[in-house]
Amino acid sequence: MMQSPVIVMNTNTQRETGRKAQISNITAAMTVADVIRTCLGPRSMLKMLLDPMGGIVLTNDGNAILREVEVAHPAAKSMIELSRTQDEEVGDGTTSVIILAGEVLATTAPYLERNIHPIVIISALKKALEDAIEVIDEISHPVDINDSKEMLDLIKASIGTKFVSRWSDLMCKLALDSVKIVAVDDDGRREVDIKRYARIEKIPGGEIEESRVLDGVMVNKDVTHPKMRRRIENPRVILLDCPLEYKKGESQTNIEITKEEDWNRILQIEEEQIKSLCDKIIELKPDLVITEKGVSDLAQHYLLKAGITALRRVRKTDNNRISRATGATIVNRVDDLKDSDVGTQCGLYAVEKIGDEYFSFLTKCQNPKACTILLRGPSKDILNEIERNLQDAMCVARNVYFNPNLSPGGGATEMAISVKLAEKAKTLEGIEQWPYMAVSEAMEVIPRTLVQNCGGNAIKVLTQLRAKQANGNHTWGIDGHAGKIVDMLEYGIWEPNAVKVQTLKTAIESACLLLRVDDIVSGVSKKQGGNAGGAAAPTPEQMEQ
Repeated sequence: MMQSPVIVMNTNTQRETGRKAQISNITAAMTVADVIRTCLGPRSMLKMLLDPMGGIVLTNDGNAILREVEVAHPAAKSMIELSRTQDEEVGDGTTSVIILAGEVLATTAPYLERNIHPIVIISALKKALEDAIEVIDEISHPVDINDSKEMLDLIKASIGTKFVSRWSDLMCKLALDSVKIVAVDDDGRREVDIKRYARIEKIPGGEIEESRVLDGVMVNKDVTHPKMRRRIENPRVILLDCPLEYKKGESQTNIEITKEEDWNRILQIEEEQIKSLCDKIIELKPDLVITEKGVSDLAQHYLLKAGITALRRVRKTDNNRISRATGATIVNRVDDLKDSDVGTQCGLYAVEKIGDEYFSFLTKCQNPKACTILLRGPSKDILNEIERNLQDAMCVARNVYFNPNLSPGGGATEMAISVKLAEKAKTLEGIEQWPYMAVSEAMEVIPRTLVQNCGGNAIKVLTQLRAKQANGNHTWGIDGHAGKIVDMLEYGIWEPNAVKVQTLKTAIESACLLLRVDDIVSGVSKKQGGNAGGAAAPTPEQMEQ
């Protein structure tokens, strides 16, 4: 007979309720924000991270830092997820979003202690978020995505706070060129898939100035046979997703042979099969065959005799990019090959030796739609940091392609929101105006941190900036190098509207989420340490008796 299940709560279970849980969450969120507060702005500090394998990462990229940090507190974990969300969504503003979320929680904490209900605070935060987004749209201005100078200035603003800022002209050009190549317009629908079609290849050695965007694809492969051609102009390209090898029998086929002639016949059948595969390929007169699987020695021999170059075991992602750049179709069976599957848009195939390795280049494509960014640099650490910064720059360019509106940078947008919300808070009635005001105060954290990170006097500079903004000069912000106030119209620091809106939404929504938590129960099993202090919940076997 089955008994009703009994769950006895272990007395060792850690539990925090009500106010204590909320304060604990806010403290955890503020701690995470404090860790990366010094990583904001052009004068930001670097963090040195040690991974479990003993490797070192040196970076000031908020997302990269938080990916490596291990935390136990659930609220801190959810804060770290924020930066990942921001990175996936818009690719920039990962540091700002954490600092803002931490500050919003810090400014609302006193109202919790005064027994204002969390739901009242949350509704005020939501109202403030709506008004703040209106303010951003109000002070934004459109940008012409075909004007390279405007686009380069914009990308420069995102790179200016990063490690690669001294090569900012080169990096901005790389980011803009790669996004322009990958951008596709289909019936008015714009698609810019930089994750799949713009690959960054890092080769240690050489000067950083040697980095370039290829109008095509580069793969870390050499030809399969040393006598095959290593340079072909206007090659006809065939892409395969099947092996050019002997076809093995399916599911453990056993053959018993009694006569020697049978053995020779089996080998002959294998050879005939390879020859028929190669003949089908040779019929289409390609110059280059690229497959994701293997190529047997015999197949290499037949292809070499026909003057065809072959590459084998190319990654699927690389094959997709080659397909897009050369116009070839990836075919799964040699029997299905047609003349229309052959790619003819590539201008040059060449194999080059860089350092100790061979690389195959498919360049001078007519309309590539896929590209490889070749990065050179003195060491692996520097190349990894350049790659992280370049990814941010490419995301900024992509965002502007989708939403060509710019907001003033350098904390100007945040300060404008702060001033506008402070004015509006005075018109609200009841308790809601206090948490609404808290968002206005929290917004000042971005300009304040920018001043602090370059060693300026935060109180004095913020007072000057507030006065400017109150007079309607919404483009005034902080010069992150000198710690003074400047007009962003002249200084030229602009950020994509999409990044600003996403930062605000993510920060305030997550603050609301954490405020809504009023109970933290740690359900970590105590079995390892014995069951002292209370009975454990019964096992499924005991419940079924």
